[in-house]
Amino acid sequence: MTLEERAARLSQADVIALLQRQEALQAQNAELQRQNEWFKRQLFGRKSERRLLTPDAQQLPLAGILPAREAPAEMPPPPTETVKAYQRRTRFSALPDAGEGRALRFAASVPVQVIAVPNPDVATLAPEAYEVIGEKVTYRLAQQPGAYVVLKYVRKVIKLKDTAQIRCPPAPPAVFEKSFADVSLLAGLLIDKFAYHLPLYRQHQRLTHAGITLDRGTLTQWVHRTADLLTPIYHALLSSILQSHVLTMDETPIKAGHKSKGKLQTGYFWPIYGDQDEIAFPFAATRAERVVREVLGSFCGTLLTDGYAVYDRFARSMEGVVHAQCWAHTRRQFVEAQPVEPELVAQALEQIGTLYTLEAQGREQKLTADAKLRQRLVHAQPVVEQFFTWLERTLRDVLLLPSNPFRQAAHYALDRRAALSVFLADPIVPLDTNHLERQIRPIAVGRKNWMFCWTEVGARYVGIVQSLLASCRLQGVDSYVYLVDVLQRIDTHPAFAVHLLTPRLWKQHFAANPLRSALDHPRQEYG
Repeated sequence: MTLEERAARLSQADVIALLQRQEALQAQNAELQRQNEWFKRQLFGRKSERRLLTPDAQQLPLAGILPAREAPAEMPPPPTETVKAYQRRTRFSALPDAGEGRALRFAASVPVQVIAVPNPDVATLAPEAYEVIGEKVTYRLAQQPGAYVVLKYVRKVIKLKDTAQIRCPPAPPAVFEKSFADVSLLAGLLIDKFAYHLPLYRQHQRLTHAGITLDRGTLTQWVHRTADLLTPIYHALLSSILQSHVLTMDETPIKAGHKSKGKLQTGYFWPIYGDQDEIAFPFAATRAERVVREVLGSFCGTLLTDGYAVYDRFARSMEGVVHAQCWAHTRRQFVEAQPVEPELVAQALEQIGTLYTLEAQGREQKLTADAKLRQRLVHAQPVVEQFFTWLERTLRDVLLLPSNPFRQAAHYALDRRAALSVFLADPIVPLDTNHLERQIRPIAVGRKNWMFCWTEVGARYVGIVQSLLASCRLQGVDSYVYLVDVLQRIDTHPAFAVHLLTPRLWKQHFAANPLRSALDHPRQEYG
């Protein structure tokens, strides 16, 4: 049977079915192509959602409007030299040797070793034959192979002649009884692992290369015991965060605990960010809604999150909880739809960008809470209403398939209209959760270095230490100084006042005169 005969025998219903099948296959092919492009961008392309706007041809250049920036008063003008009838800047190679250290800046706490360079011209001269009229200084940054030091405490044993008693002063107290780990080493282990993402096996290799023989399991025990010692401070930090008026929450995965032979369970950190710049990383073995209830407890206030449904269900079931959602996650839905509907997405991003421009202006003007609320009501609220009205009109007037990414992004935003509008009525509520996601970054970078936690207990310890280190960064506290102080202080600190050891309150009460290790106090200066 020829193709023409086969086509002639097809009924109209068969033709319609074939056309529908062809349309479905075309839609499936387009969706697979979109997914393939998305995966290629994740592997090889830019992941940034920043919009690179093309300059408007009708817009005047800023160089012709803004006055030229003046050089700071403390910076002297560059030296010049006369060349024939004009002057030009002196070449850097022609500057005096004393200027070599002009780009090296270091704090007074950095050890400086002074090296005197002998002058061969006076080697054979008597001291009275010449006069020192000045000196030139050259700074060079150097590094030692290992930064480990063994502290040798020498205690004199004496015998009193009149009573024949033998006396010897006790050894300085250690963080752990009968441990040879100084507090500076314990603090350094935590900071290297959780702030600089250096796994313990690499720290063990560095110890070995420095000539120190130590069992690798000892480092793990020290980290666990130190995190266990910091647990009461973590709970006080978590309690302080839960008293916030606005709470930001998210979740991020981590491999922790055995699932089967050769496989690990997937657990989750549930970071929560308070309105006093404090953050905690509770750990749970699941992503279920009950974890939100266990962590937040009886929290009352505004909960700012992404679009994960468990947060909305929690807020609906709790009296006194207002659920706000993140505009950055909403914007991300439209960014992913850009290859399919570039014109519609451009309009959506333009309107969302206006909200961020208004927020940036408010930060630059350092508006008070009342002034910020007025700005949002007068300027931002019309933009939000216009945005949602435009989305409804677009879905009504433009024919889009249910699988169209722009249609899905529009429904994502419209379904969350009330939560996305909460910031209009409360000036303390941020526009997005970016401030929290920036603090999650050390967890994500750490996963690529130490890769996983062997047990769920280890994952909880990771959350405890990361909570204190991240809160130190937010409060502008030196995490090394903080850990060295609290690890020595917590053993004798009253339990009812443990909240004073959280980074925010420690900064107010103890930062001016912290406890230091024998290695750091007083700091040694060579020369």
